[in-house]
Amino acid sequence: MVAVSADVGIIQPFPPQPVYQQQQLYTTEPIPIIRQEHVQNPDGSYKWSYETGNGISAEELGYIKNLGVPEQEAQTAQGQYQYTAPDGQVIQLKYVADENGFQPQGAHIPTPPPIPQDIQKALDYLATLPPQNPDTRNFGHQ
Repeated sequence: MVAVSADVGIIQPFPPQPVYQQQQLYTTEPIPIIRQEHVQNPDGSYKWSYETGNGISAEELGYIKNLGVPEQEAQTAQGQYQYTAPDGQVIQLKYVADENGFQPQGAHIPTPPPIPQDIQKALDYLATLPPQNPDTRNFGHQ
């Protein structure tokens, strides 16, 4: 009788992956809705708003600007929302969205630096010049 012994391990095609536990940052308790409103009008205008128990609030109203003048009609929405950021800062954003795009306003939104005085002076001067005809401009070519 011949005895053969082999060390057979479990073959795994990939090494075991570490398991990460995600840290729970927020409570799992339901957050109550304190106030909620939604109005939809036959002309397409609307209004909605809500407020939650954890301090989040939002509202918006929308309508068609220049209703009845097809070439000038534009869907318009304006509203705001507010919440408290994880660092404790109250974030409030007001906005208008219309034919000119989305226009947000809020203290937390970064703003560009001021235009240097010399550049602003040059821009003001250029704005006083009459518009040029694109066919008569000379781009350095004779």
